[in-house]
Amino acid sequence: MSRWLLIVGLLGLRMAFGAEPTVIRVGHFPNITHAQAVIAHGLSRAGRGWFEERLGADVKVQWFVYNAGPSAMEAILTGALDLSYVGPNPAINAHLKTGGEEIRIVAGACSGGAALVVQGDGRIKSDADFRGKRIATPQLGNTQDVAARAWLESKGYRVTLTGGDVRVIPTANPDQLTLFRTGELDAVWTVEPWVSRLQVEANGQIYLDEATLWPNGRYVTTHLVSRTKFLAEQPALVKRWIAAHIELTEWINSHPDEAKKLFNETMTALTTRPLSEAVINLAWSRLTLTHDPVRTSLLKSAADAHRIGFLKEKPNLSRIYDLRLLNEVLREKGLPAVE
Repeated sequence: MSRWLLIVGLLGLRMAFGAEPTVIRVGHFPNITHAQAVIAHGLSRAGRGWFEERLGADVKVQWFVYNAGPSAMEAILTGALDLSYVGPNPAINAHLKTGGEEIRIVAGACSGGAALVVQGDGRIKSDADFRGKRIATPQLGNTQDVAARAWLESKGYRVTLTGGDVRVIPTANPDQLTLFRTGELDAVWTVEPWVSRLQVEANGQIYLDEATLWPNGRYVTTHLVSRTKFLAEQPALVKRWIAAHIELTEWINSHPDEAKKLFNETMTALTTRPLSEAVINLAWSRLTLTHDPVRTSLLKSAADAHRIGFLKEKPNLSRIYDLRLLNEVLREKGLPAVE
């Protein structure tokens, strides 16, 4: 009888003080192409959480910062994250690694922001000048690495993992900047804000803006992905997150100056180093923050990864998208649905 009274007492206490909040764990990079997440993370730290205010008092958001897509996707696969902002190729790789069972893209976040930057001393003036040169990309098999290798092959160059006509050297972004400054790299294919930092801080010149390779200049840089089980078990919560994500994207696009300030304050807190005003303004001008996942660009990126040998089999991505909740929210807001 005493055990039963204890259980009843505990239930009574829980009802009196409220049930435990639902915790949603979200990953992102300290990167301008993850601007929505960076700004929201900063607002959470300041006690003014954008998502928290829209998800309700019964939901607690925990933010986690990663420096590379594979790390964030591994956290999804182990159940350590529920949602993450991430680039296309890490999401593709994780999805295919699980036979399509894991990772669902539920919304877009950013289009644009990648470019091929060359030294400003004139050593590369035309496509023919890349022969024998050293080009850095952020990580082997990442989105920009695939794009660089595919573009070089389209120009007739033979590119291998160890050499070829052009040496493609996977190099972390901070190291890219250092090596570019010393002249040890001839070019870099990377993403903002590193494109602008190479220009402003190392006298680099844009040789190719990746937007010129895509219809209407639109291609996915970052999207929002969900753990499959979380999406199945918490569809209402994911839908509320997507709605808040769309609202935040609209607010950022309508208030760029305030958004840049919030972004840079959070970057300072997360990395101890803010971006210069020149870099952030230049980088911001090359991005489009959007809820549209720009599906066709991801499929082409996957096809390129297969063609150049990173994916051994032709990728089956028929299950990687689940845009039902996104389109429900868009209809409710009177906005056009996405494919």
